[in-house]
Amino acid sequence: MQTGMHTDTERCVRAVQSKDARFDGWFFTAVLTTRIYCRPSCPVVPPKPANMTFYRSAAACQQAGFRACKRCRPDTSPGSPEWNERADLTARAMRLIADGVVDREGVPGLAARLGYSTRQVERQLLAELGAGPLALARAQRAQTARLLVETTALPMADIAFAAGFSSIRTFNDTVREVYALSPSELRTRAPKNRAADHAPGTLTLRLPFRTPLNPDNLFGHLAATAVPGVEEWRDGAYRRTLRLPYGHGIVALTPTPDHIACRLTLSDPRDLTVAVSRCRRLLDLDADPTAIDGRLRADPLLAPLVDKAPGRRVPRTVDEAEFAVRAVLGQQVSTAAARTHAARLVTAHGDPVDDPEGGLSHLFPSPTALASVDPGTLAMPRTRRTTLTTLVSHLADGSLSLGVETDWTETRARLLALPGFGPWTADVIAMRALGDPDAFLPTDLGIRRAAGELGLPSTPAALTARAAAWRPWRAYAVQYLWATDDHPINFLPV
Repeated sequence: MQTGMHTDTERCVRAVQSKDARFDGWFFTAVLTTRIYCRPSCPVVPPKPANMTFYRSAAACQQAGFRACKRCRPDTSPGSPEWNERADLTARAMRLIADGVVDREGVPGLAARLGYSTRQVERQLLAELGAGPLALARAQRAQTARLLVETTALPMADIAFAAGFSSIRTFNDTVREVYALSPSELRTRAPKNRAADHAPGTLTLRLPFRTPLNPDNLFGHLAATAVPGVEEWRDGAYRRTLRLPYGHGIVALTPTPDHIACRLTLSDPRDLTVAVSRCRRLLDLDADPTAIDGRLRADPLLAPLVDKAPGRRVPRTVDEAEFAVRAVLGQQVSTAAARTHAARLVTAHGDPVDDPEGGLSHLFPSPTALASVDPGTLAMPRTRRTTLTTLVSHLADGSLSLGVETDWTETRARLLALPGFGPWTADVIAMRALGDPDAFLPTDLGIRRAAGELGLPSTPAALTARAAAWRPWRAYAVQYLWATDDHPINFLPV
């Protein structure tokens, strides 16, 4: 699969006729006779090829006057994997839009974060996606509104503003235009008593993904490195607190064979879109395992690992600054020691939150809070204290950004310029915080040990040269190599 697939009519028609779910999110099928748009895997009888046209985004379909199919619900398909694979302007813009930046800061704020003019950003998105940033954000608002209408008992006026609409009238008009139903009709068609089962402020939803997905290393890593008070594994679910633009939240994520069950409790419903986006990013749910595993299988020494447990994802983060701090705390110490250091910071400097289920107590401290910490109170070697205090001061004053809009290569270089940052720390941040799918850890002890056991080169330079054939998916090769060890990060907790 590749950029611009929606322009390959013959290939798109074949995908629709075979109802191939692997292509969901890559393109959308608009039916000229019914004026409806669908995901490629829509269960209805495929239309005649002459009646199909294809768009790169749901927003482009909506702008062209098509409404969402009520059977396949194309607005709930997995997101395009491209936006997490690429580091160009379009991909960075799409990551920011998913994080709600247009709703909070407008298109000028989006452009400022990207370092381009508003006109340049609009022109680039329109050229590649058939829709500008406002239309893309509008499509996202419509999806959020539908979710709130169908899964909560909130009044429609509250839903309108929580979804990011500027007025109730705009909310009503948009929902009717996109779904061919009024908000009240959407709620009537939703499963009965669904909203009544939840505590106030709690939502239950399904996060889709492309199969296969192997949950072992994904949830195993998150559970094994969980910071007490911020994260926990309970009753088959990974739970954690979330720092969000308008407030805070608590999420419970449970793996199932065909989706991730997500239960969200939010202090402000306006944070729903951002919370869902960050949870999807945490679990790498928009990845394309067919493309990734296909490339890695081409190496005969990696192929057995992929065939044994395909669909490994890269465990990422909901807060890039938090992960960077934790990466420094974990330098040259065990997983248990890193958790202990992090827990001390959380207890002393994290914002307390109320968890109705108990177990979670704080948000991870913000860079601003950590920047005011007396270095002498940190129980760690002096050189690591310097590394940590330098990092948080740069994050707090804005001279270092680790947001979804950052350029991976440039940010890696900025990290390496900080005292105490070597290639391992910079690359693990690139892999798990920045989301670079090609980040690689040739100096990591576990990677070198796995390489030696498999017959791969074990010296960093030689292994890097061999790993060139795995590009652009070396971060996923890391997951398969780590999985050869019996470390708890590789096993789904019992």
